Amino acid sequence: MARMHTRRKGKSGSKRPPRPTLPDWCNRSPEEVEDIIIRLSKEGKSKSMIGIILRDSYGVPFTRLVTGKTISEILKDRDLLPTLPDDILNLIKKAVNLRRHLEENPKDLSSKRGLTLVESKVRRLAKYYKRKGVLDPTWKYSYKDAAMLIR
Repeated sequence: MARMHTRRKGKSGSKRPPRPTLPDWCNRSPEEVEDIIIRLSKEGKSKSMIGIILRDSYGVPFTRLVTGKTISEILKDRDLLPTLPDDILNLIKKAVNLRRHLEENPKDLSSKRGLTLVESKVRRLAKYYKRKGVLDPTWKYSYKDAAMLIR
């Protein structure tokens, strides 16, 4: 089956190899990793950025293997989990930037199409998160609210 907004087919991205045990070279304790995650979250980093920083700077390949919990579970236990998931927040930022561009360039039809596609992705993802209980069932995407959220 083809992808939704492009004509390409195929598998998405690469997949990391399964690893049942922690590598020998990883020498961080679970408490130390949790403290790093909490500190980075308080600095305003997203969950994906925290994972990348842990991997690249601290040598922690898999948080779940070290601590027994995912980054989301650790943040949820400490009430540091953001109200909106990272993926929907990034799409909202993209939509707000496209709207600003279209206000300055109203004849840019390809950007108008891109805005339509991005906003439909936001609505589809919101429907999924409402079904899973991550978002409030009354949450709706609107440009005015999104612009206020991003600023």
